[in-house]
Amino acid sequence: MKDQLGRTIDYMRISVTDRCNLRCVYCMPAGGIRKIPHGDVLTFEEICRVAAAAALIGIEKIKITGGEPLVRKNIAELIRGVKQLEGIKKVTLTTNGLLFSEMAEQLAEAGLDAVNFSLDTLDADRYEAITRARALDKVLDAVDLAVRMGLPAKINCVPMKNHNLGDLTGLAGLAKERPLSVRFIEMMPIGLGRNFETVGSEFVLRRIAAAFGEPVASARAVGNGPALYYEFPGFKGSVGFISAMTGEFCGACNRVRLTSDGRLMPCLCNQKSLDLKSDLRNGLPQTELSGKMASFIAAKPRRHNLSEPKGNGAEEKHMVQIGG
Repeated sequence: MKDQLGRTIDYMRISVTDRCNLRCVYCMPAGGIRKIPHGDVLTFEEICRVAAAAALIGIEKIKITGGEPLVRKNIAELIRGVKQLEGIKKVTLTTNGLLFSEMAEQLAEAGLDAVNFSLDTLDADRYEAITRARALDKVLDAVDLAVRMGLPAKINCVPMKNHNLGDLTGLAGLAKERPLSVRFIEMMPIGLGRNFETVGSEFVLRRIAAAFGEPVASARAVGNGPALYYEFPGFKGSVGFISAMTGEFCGACNRVRLTSDGRLMPCLCNQKSLDLKSDLRNGLPQTELSGKMASFIAAKPRRHNLSEPKGNGAEEKHMVQIGG
């Protein structure tokens, strides 16, 4: 479908939980958050109803997110159910990787099309400092398993001063020997992210180019979103950049989000949302649900509010509560 600005909206990110088995310093407080009561979290049946309604208005690609989606029991069955919906062409997953290896076969069998791994460093001590968990080996094993399985994989890294700037070239180098994409995502001032200074994509690109040679803009279609990808000499994979702060891409945004408690969000960084949970639990017919979603998505904001101060329309929840 088209929104009021003529943008094609064909991609929905669906958060299935606000729980996570890590406590990353830019995402969740060390003591965790006040969790959504289980009864307020959408059931798999309700999520499939929303996805089916979304497909009726032109959504073709679904990303399953969290929190950490693999902590949700029987998540492979949800992936299977969404993948079988008429009109849905691709179902992908974003994960921290800790539980991926033990679930990889069932996820692939359910029809998972691709996977994104969150990974901000290749140093075990820095990984523990960032995530508050000693689990780097599990993530690296998960990445290599996905590659061996032939499952398209991406690595998402958030550059942070005083944390991982020395690891950026090493992370980019994972794409030299592996057919995957390593993406660097600018820190956004959402929740705890407000405590960090944004490291711009141009800085990261210059550092990687100094290590691996002159990049060439990639002509390959790598993903569903706004990342710009580059090829480096001798690389099997590619390196991408999502520049939410220094290179606003709102004019080409194609996505909406569904939170785990049933709020439809036309923009990650705007408090405006539509409560679908009440409609689902009150038995709103599917065609009416689709129409209501279409009207709301059509009014998608022109741009994000990332630069706005608190209390002026910007999203104030932690990222884990919205859906990564």
